[in-house]
Amino acid sequence: MIAYLKGRYSLLTPTYVHLETQGIGYEVFISLNTFESIRDKSEGQLFTYLHIREDAHILYGFATVAEKEMFLQLIGVNGVGASTARMMLSSLKPEEISRAILQGNSRQLESVKGIGRKTAERIVLELRDKLGQKATDINFSNAINNTVEQDALNALLALGIARPAAEQALRKAINQSPGSDKVEDLIKSALKNM
Repeated sequence: MIAYLKGRYSLLTPTYVHLETQGIGYEVFISLNTFESIRDKSEGQLFTYLHIREDAHILYGFATVAEKEMFLQLIGVNGVGASTARMMLSSLKPEEISRAILQGNSRQLESVKGIGRKTAERIVLELRDKLGQKATDINFSNAINNTVEQDALNALLALGIARPAAEQALRKAINQSPGSDKVEDLIKSALKNM
């Protein structure tokens, strides 16, 4: 597996680049988001994914690890191929796709060319829990040090609320009243958001 390529851009277009590294020129397909990130650069690094098919080996490149991870999540969904995932990442930023999935907003995903209602709903259904767990790991890594948020989360879990739902409600509560120092207030606010 080729994890990343670093070198000089000998050709740069909105859909693919030629990246020269150690005298070898790689054709790497990119999204419009990646193109926007690298358009003014003459050299750089792309995180890559090698897609192997019967008739071709296609290299996809991403400006950020987050974009690559979202691409990998998307192609893991039944019926979503690499070109569809690249189209989605050209239309929406990784965090926008993640937010749409976590909020169950399949209509936002449908706004992408080539994504129908059934495909959008399948993406939400298959990725919501996976992304919810990742968002939890990222968003609550700071909250673990904050005992108020951690205590509120533990209380919601003790009430029998599923972890993804509890964390989502708690995030809303924290955003509505940042700096709240009472566990009870945070729990009440989170319960109202459910």
